[in-house]
Amino acid sequence: MEIREVLVDIVLTIILVVSTLTLVWRVWQDLTMAVATTLMMLSLGGLFLSLGYKVWRLEESVIARERTMRVNMEELSHTMAQKYDNTVQHIDTTVSEITRRMYR
Repeated sequence: MEIREVLVDIVLTIILVVSTLTLVWRVWQDLTMAVATTLMMLSLGGLFLSLGYKVWRLEESVIARERTMRVNMEELSHTMAQKYDNTVQHIDTTVSEITRRMYR
């Protein structure tokens, strides 16, 4: 994950903390309440960032699994086509052998 992708979330978290601190400072003028509320808003912002990171990791995991499944399906398709060709060749050989025996 690049810093550019999370930069907006970080800026919004900082704005959330500063605005909460300003609001609490003006309304109650209690330093303990202001710090507690700021920490609460900071933890809420951190939870948002953490959730975003987990979603990003989940998306990467799904992409990797999809890629693996696609490769496995292509390999399975190739194997099945090869088995089909071998079976058709075997049947053709058997039919031509039976036909040759019939005309003798």
